[in-house]
Amino acid sequence: MDFNLTNEQELLRDGLTKFLATRYDLEKSRAAAKTGAGWQPDIWQGFAHELGILGATLPEEVGGIGGGPVETMIIAEALGHALVVEPYIDTVVVAGGLLLRAGGPVATALLEQIVAGDAIVTLAAAEEQSGDHWQQVATVAERDGDGWRLRGAKIVVPSAPLATHLLVTARTDNGISLFVVDVEAAGSGLEMHAYRTVDDHRAADIGFHDLRLPADALLGAEGQAWPSLEIARDEGAAAVCAEAVGCMRKVLADTVEYTKQRQQFGQPIGSFQALQHRMVDMYMEVEQSVAAVYLATLNLRSDPQTRARAVSAAKATIGRAARYVGQQAVQLHGGMGLTEELAIGHYFKRLTALQYEFGSTDYHVSRYTRLTRPS
Repeated sequence: MDFNLTNEQELLRDGLTKFLATRYDLEKSRAAAKTGAGWQPDIWQGFAHELGILGATLPEEVGGIGGGPVETMIIAEALGHALVVEPYIDTVVVAGGLLLRAGGPVATALLEQIVAGDAIVTLAAAEEQSGDHWQQVATVAERDGDGWRLRGAKIVVPSAPLATHLLVTARTDNGISLFVVDVEAAGSGLEMHAYRTVDDHRAADIGFHDLRLPADALLGAEGQAWPSLEIARDEGAAAVCAEAVGCMRKVLADTVEYTKQRQQFGQPIGSFQALQHRMVDMYMEVEQSVAAVYLATLNLRSDPQTRARAVSAAKATIGRAARYVGQQAVQLHGGMGLTEELAIGHYFKRLTALQYEFGSTDYHVSRYTRLTRPS
């Protein structure tokens, strides 16, 4: 495997890192998350028009640049390092991938809006009884004249309060189908209970009450959405793993710097051998995570079993590492580690939440075991 970045990929990484270092203030972003709209629209427009990252991994036909999984990894890691709350993975990676594979005029138009920064799209897949198993779909879509009627409920839909459009999984006569819902046009047929999550992101529980949809709301072939959803889940999981690496790199660097400054018994606590050992263990967890993310990223376009095995290995590795690195960082910072005043507390919350996105650690350990069990 080639782990070297091309010149273009290095420029992408450096440009995004510089933008975030100069324009993305953690205190301002937390204020927007807690008291404002939950995000910074001007930053999103900067992503679209100044950096072009909203189209970096989408094809030129919709205004993108035509990058691939490595570009997604680079972007997600940089966003994780800066603790960005704007919905890049939900909109570009997951929804963008689903729309691209579905094809058709509606999907193409929505992709063009995503690249331009005019649309926020997110997937509504999880239900109360489904847990990590998205294929357990109770939401129903029935034909109604030349359109559809959508009934059911989704829970913990990421970025839904910010979304202009939802991609909703529903069971039809022939299996699981995918529908696009224009939030503004839905009216009383859509009920949304929005809230802020522990890591300062936005999510919502959504009810669909005989929501009338036009015929072209169906994306792709009826009843054939599950293979694309499996790919989207693995792409999302690989992206949040890269985001976690960015978070952990920042957490480790801040912890090492703090132990150089914090004095105890007349000397920096970083000089104590026991604490040095703990920071070395943190470093090893980060490096193992980096390798796991590379493995998952470079196998996203492999056959389904190879892809799933690599992604689950990465997600399980990241789940363990995020828990360990986050907890050690908080402990080495002492009581200050969980305060709102220090960045470390915010990173710890995000690392905790990342362990459960696109399948929990336990889910991916189980899936990896199943995929590697001798036949």
